[in-house]
Amino acid sequence: MTSARRVRGLLGAMLAGAVMAAPAMLAGAPAATAQQPASNVLRVGLLQGIDSLNPFLASLQSSTEIGRLMYDFLTSYKVEDNSPGEALAKEWTTAPDKLTWTFTIRDNAKWSDDAPITAKDVAYTYNLMLRDPIAATANGNFVANFESVTASADGKQVVIKTKTPQATMLALDVPIVPEHVWSKVSNLKDFTNETQPVVSSGPFTLLEHKPEQHVKLKANKNYWRGAPKIDELHFLYFKNSDAAVQALRKGEVDLVNRLTAAQYQSLQSEATVTLNKANGRRFSELVLNPGAATKAGAPIGDGHPALKDIRVRQAIAKAIDPKALVDRVLQGFGQVGGGFLPPVYADFHLTPEAAGAKFDPGAANTALDAAGYAKGANNIRVGPDGKALTFRLYARNDRPNDITGAEFIKSWLADIGVGVELQTISSNQMNERTTGGQYDIAFSGWGTNPDPDFILGLHTCDQRPGPDGKGATTDAYLCDKTYDELYKAQLSEFDRAKRGELVKRMQKVAVDQAASIVLYYENALEAYRSDKFAAFALQPSTGGVIREQNGMWGYYSATPAGAATGDSGSGSNTGLIIGIVVAVLVLGGGAVLLVTRRRKAGADDRE
Repeated sequence: MTSARRVRGLLGAMLAGAVMAAPAMLAGAPAATAQQPASNVLRVGLLQGIDSLNPFLASLQSSTEIGRLMYDFLTSYKVEDNSPGEALAKEWTTAPDKLTWTFTIRDNAKWSDDAPITAKDVAYTYNLMLRDPIAATANGNFVANFESVTASADGKQVVIKTKTPQATMLALDVPIVPEHVWSKVSNLKDFTNETQPVVSSGPFTLLEHKPEQHVKLKANKNYWRGAPKIDELHFLYFKNSDAAVQALRKGEVDLVNRLTAAQYQSLQSEATVTLNKANGRRFSELVLNPGAATKAGAPIGDGHPALKDIRVRQAIAKAIDPKALVDRVLQGFGQVGGGFLPPVYADFHLTPEAAGAKFDPGAANTALDAAGYAKGANNIRVGPDGKALTFRLYARNDRPNDITGAEFIKSWLADIGVGVELQTISSNQMNERTTGGQYDIAFSGWGTNPDPDFILGLHTCDQRPGPDGKGATTDAYLCDKTYDELYKAQLSEFDRAKRGELVKRMQKVAVDQAASIVLYYENALEAYRSDKFAAFALQPSTGGVIREQNGMWGYYSATPAGAATGDSGSGSNTGLIIGIVVAVLVLGGGAVLLVTRRRKAGADDRE
């Protein structure tokens, strides 16, 4: 296997003496005081709270993004093209029957406490997930097909045997933890992983977490790729994106993402800000409670009983116009939804046309009439049980697009005789309510990986929780026999084209079941202070993102203005976006260096 590719001969940053804004507390902005940073500190606006820094429990994007910075994985996704690459494993082989995989662990990797990282840590992590349902909460689908995991006596190799061939063996999205630390944890469910010092293997280690205020990380000098160029990385919590954007303008943060179209456009005239519009790897959806239940089929939660009727869910899907949401909410910065996998992963993407999604309120009304849901008082339909079809709709208060889109959805559902009670709640509250089945309809969405298995696994019957409501992560409580059979088939299929067809068939089943409605795929809209930072690696290098990557490259490569933009230790800086000169350079290895110039404000700068 080849090592991570490096960019040689990158342009040095031409700008020095970054202008430092005076510290100030932004009204309604970060819950924590925004302070003038010390040298080489990257400050990032965070809009979503942290559900857990325990990698076995974390599910929110904010938490898993930070987890990728703290822990390395067995393999990685390359920065240039998202293909499988080295991480803790430097090479691997598989038996002809594809049931036995042998990974050789690099000998230059250390934990942040100087202990060596060995195959025994890898085996410990996977075996913990196999024997403890709590450890399988976040990523259990990756190991569910494992027969055994063993480490060699010298700790150099780990051998994984699977029950059936498993196509995801180079895409095991599981943070590896240190056995000498985690073997002493007696209660995994309540372990926060915040007791100092937190032993890590990634490019950063945890300094401090103050809920709803900040998460502070410091560079890991033991990182095997080489230490980052920055000394510290601070995630500062903001209650909304308007406050984060205002802080960016004032120089109180250096990098923000999840901009709305209006915010993105308003920043185009800022001389000290560089923008990045990327192909999003996320999908946004509505989840409809189809009758939440445990793995054993015991009902949980408080969902409206009418949503158990597939005819009601399908009618709601027909009543919603995703194209209008893209045009009017996203202002064109996105694509209409089809299946779970966005267009950036073309081999697995189910197009809206193939999904059969069609805005047709007339057909929705006809279907509800035929199903016996007659319109009653105030034009709201009533079910055969006499219960009105009025549903709670939860929107996240840190997502402006949720709130704007909810008003459209409320109006469209009124047109088919369905009432909506809109409630805005935090992302953490949303996660708690949806995983607990305590919802009717809710906005949701996930970041997707180059390998589709994780996102597909969220919709299998096995991802429903145990009797105590814990131990798995389901997206929408879907449980469908055909879907599960296709899931097993795709997991064993190594022919990419054949696997792609199976994956598309699965998504079509999910579309027809209408437990979730994929609305759109947003473009990732990002902005950073180019007077403070000269470069960030994009993933993939063409049209890619700085934040919310399938790896840690964006933060790891962060280069302060005035610093050299070449290699950091042995790290890779392919696909950098730099605020210096106008040009696009094609670099060795297929990576692209996008170079932009700081400019004066003017109408000609609009894209």
